[in-house]
Amino acid sequence: MSEAPRSAAVASAFTVVPGAVVDERGLAHVAAPAREQRELVAGRALAPLEDRAVLAIDGVDRLSWLDSITSQALTALAPGTSTELLVLDPQGHVEHAAAVVDDGVRTWLIVDRSRSAALLSWLSRMRFRLRVEPQDLSDEVRVIGGTSEAVAALEPLAVWRDPWPAVAVGGWGYAAAAPHPGESYDWAEAVVPVDAVSRLAEAAAAGQQPIAGWMAVDAVRIAAWRPRAETEADGRALPHEADWLRTAVHLDKGCYRGQETVAKVHNLGHPPRRLVALQLDGSDADLPVGGAEVFLDDEVVGAVTSVARHYEEGPIALAYVKRTVPVDADLTVAVDESRVAAAQEVIVPPDAGRTASIPRMPRLSRRR
Repeated sequence: MSEAPRSAAVASAFTVVPGAVVDERGLAHVAAPAREQRELVAGRALAPLEDRAVLAIDGVDRLSWLDSITSQALTALAPGTSTELLVLDPQGHVEHAAAVVDDGVRTWLIVDRSRSAALLSWLSRMRFRLRVEPQDLSDEVRVIGGTSEAVAALEPLAVWRDPWPAVAVGGWGYAAAAPHPGESYDWAEAVVPVDAVSRLAEAAAAGQQPIAGWMAVDAVRIAAWRPRAETEADGRALPHEADWLRTAVHLDKGCYRGQETVAKVHNLGHPPRRLVALQLDGSDADLPVGGAEVFLDDEVVGAVTSVARHYEEGPIALAYVKRTVPVDADLTVAVDESRVAAAQEVIVPPDAGRTASIPRMPRLSRRR
């Protein structure tokens, strides 16, 4: 099980569902995480994303303003088009990530609830004299996830369709795997009124609508190598290290905070760490937690960011390791007082950057 982020407890509407387990992130599972993953991927289940918050940006300058202060080119964003942005610190480290969709009148940002207050505060300070009005709508709306077709049936106020793993205009993909494991990743997040969540909980309690908890959502995301701010933005992460340039960074847009580092690392160097996917030894019932140390022999070379037990692949994880760790090295991960074997799959190659010549690397065999 992934380590739940430290945040305020969620008052979940889904405690009425038989078998529901609720924790700090909201609905964790309904007693069958593997089945929930299958239902989610098949488009039958919906996932209440109670660890998400929704910010709205109103005002005629909203898109050009966001363009000027974040990593994404947004001035010409067409209504209904989904994209992603990052807020970086002056050294280029990821502070916030947001799913972005504009409806022609308002820009919707879906963010991690634990970071929403800090992001809203920063946005409010950056308004200056522009005609923009950022606000937190989390008391009025909720977020429900699932396949694009599944969430469309909710009659949402807005829908963000995850562009991952496509390389957006102005972006750059580092992962060399062919095919990318996220090619079949169909994920969307719908912004709905609060009462829609109550109706979903009632339908799930009556056995009329399958639902899935955050454990299932995480497992599907990790299998697609999809980074998330709550876990992969660890305070010193550069977007290059998680292959985030493909969906969240426009390399040819104007100046923004952290752009100098983004350009320098991409054009002239290589990121100091690289995100890897780990296939964990499944013989142990316990899984590592977020932050667990990754070892090469007896040397600590990285740390786990996300962990899950996938319904097809078994125990899997994402982790940052030093760039210099050989791509074929046998790694181990700390679990309690012991370690488990971890076979790495290359997400970001050691020589990642504009000047790299990246060969097509075959993926390791998947356990079925």
